[in-house]
Amino acid sequence: MRDRRYTEGIGYRVGDLELHPGVAGEVGYDSNYFLRAPSEPPIFDEFRIRVTPSLSLSTLSPQRTEGSEPPKVNFRAGLSATYNEFFATQSQYSDQVSKQRNVGGVGSLQLTILPRRPLGGDVYADFLRLLQGSNNPDQNTNQIQFRAGAGVTWTPGGGLFDWRFGYEYQLTSFQEEAFKYLNNQYHQVNTRGRWKFLPRTALIYDASLSFLRYNDEAASSNAGLFESDPIRARIGVNGLVTPMFAVLGMVGWGASFYKGPRDAPNFNSVIGQAEVKWFLTPNPSSDPSGATLTLSSLALGYTRDFQNSYVANYYTRDRGYLNVSYFFGGRVLTVLEGGVAAIEYPTFTRFVGGPTTQAFTDVLYDVNLFAEYRLSDSFGLNTTLHYGDYESKTRIPTSATGGTDDLTWRRFEGYVGVRWFM
Repeated sequence: MRDRRYTEGIGYRVGDLELHPGVAGEVGYDSNYFLRAPSEPPIFDEFRIRVTPSLSLSTLSPQRTEGSEPPKVNFRAGLSATYNEFFATQSQYSDQVSKQRNVGGVGSLQLTILPRRPLGGDVYADFLRLLQGSNNPDQNTNQIQFRAGAGVTWTPGGGLFDWRFGYEYQLTSFQEEAFKYLNNQYHQVNTRGRWKFLPRTALIYDASLSFLRYNDEAASSNAGLFESDPIRARIGVNGLVTPMFAVLGMVGWGASFYKGPRDAPNFNSVIGQAEVKWFLTPNPSSDPSGATLTLSSLALGYTRDFQNSYVANYYTRDRGYLNVSYFFGGRVLTVLEGGVAAIEYPTFTRFVGGPTTQAFTDVLYDVNLFAEYRLSDSFGLNTTLHYGDYESKTRIPTSATGGTDDLTWRRFEGYVGVRWFM
């Protein structure tokens, strides 16, 4: 565990496989699970308990195969479930809070075929049950998300150049009947490439063509949400300028191509990312992809992109962020990240026959801190703090005939926990 690139314990060897069990528990406080605005009292706060058992199974790790020929297939599967229990701090809200108890879960499968060979492939799938409150305690926005994909990677010669072409499918299903009209499917054809023109620096490229389809097109269109065929393409540079200084810069173009009325707004603008990172200890890797959070570092960055939205068709997000990651003594890990984002919505009509909402820009502030002290190679004590502040001056319609929703919310979460991992 002295090397943070290995995020699990030593595990149990079972033939040519490794088994990694684990369990974590947290207790803490959530000031606004339902994301209610100050103008929408009452605001419930609650104490929260989370318990998460987990299990992963994989082919042998690099520590156990060092010096041997790479396997023909690398395999990894993981499964975890999180039980959430809520306790109201004010007894009059006990019923609304306690009925939020629920179980979330994550499952994943990854298969890499012929790794580190001139021609290889990959197959992956993952499943997520996401628990998410809304400003109406009787209608939360819990979702089931499923994703699966496959790709082929070409790496000729000594690996200075690689190119991947793949396909991905995504399914999002809301569990409350009131939100079924948001259920959708996402198909994507994607590609990415990398050319190492210097020992520690690479030219990188990625592009995608996607197809968003709502399961009930008539219901989604009536709510002002339309299907689309978005495209993205970016090119840039990623690498280590010195053993202690790295840069990432990507710029490109994105377009949304929504299928609504002719006057329906579409995104058609620049997208990209820029980041500078200073390693507090020199990075020994000669591979640009190794310039990650595996070492203590300080990073400053900016991202710009557009995303599909359930309020309007899409929103544009411009976010600046600062990340500090520090790992010392082989025992203490601290990660602090904060950011400010401008969330820009176009002019839209949310419901057929309803009022038109003029373009507006909201601001999101967020700060996250995670710290863990590892008492041993398989036991850790940790704390997690999160603060989010979403500022909006616009009220959006909740129906064609009346009613509005204030998007503003503020939320603080704080947890202390313990985990055992093997």
